[in-house]
Amino acid sequence: MSSLAMSSTIDQQIVLHQFTPQHSVQARTMLGWSQEELARQSGVGPEAIQRFESHADVDDETRLALAFRLEAEGLVFFPGFAPGWGMNRPGSPASQAVAKPGAGFLSRLLGSTRGSTTPQPNGA
Repeated sequence: MSSLAMSSTIDQQIVLHQFTPQHSVQARTMLGWSQEELARQSGVGPEAIQRFESHADVDDETRLALAFRLEAEGLVFFPGFAPGWGMNRPGSPASQAVAKPGAGFLSRLLGSTRGSTTPQPNGA
């Protein structure tokens, strides 16, 4: 097995063990999504989401699709903890820093539109 395929398989196993039915319910609440909206966004049927969130067995592909879609919204999942916002949340300063290719690193990070990387004296 290639290292890329191995890495992908390992990443999927980690997600499968970290993402719980309770995470799904909590993440939907944080996003203001219904089960139907999560179904539309993830491509998973609403019945499968209902089964998963009621702690019934679902296939690994269903769990992965739900976890990856919610992670795409910037949520992160750890066993025993409620979902939290990661640094890749759409609209966060970290994600906006990547979106401004013409600005310097610090101005992107701090959200400045000035784009200058010339050091300024204190108080300037």
